Amino acid sequence: MERTFGPTDARLRQQIQAADAETLLAWSERILIYGPPRDARAT
Repeated sequence: MERTFGPTDARLRQQIQAADAETLLAWSERILIYGPPRDARAT
């Protein structure tokens, strides 16, 4: 993800590492639509 969107902060990395599979799938689908992870998690 950092290759595409640049460095992530510690809080974002922690949220990603703590997320379950269903949440990760939802976020990944949103990233394809909305862009950077900060935007994807906001919806």
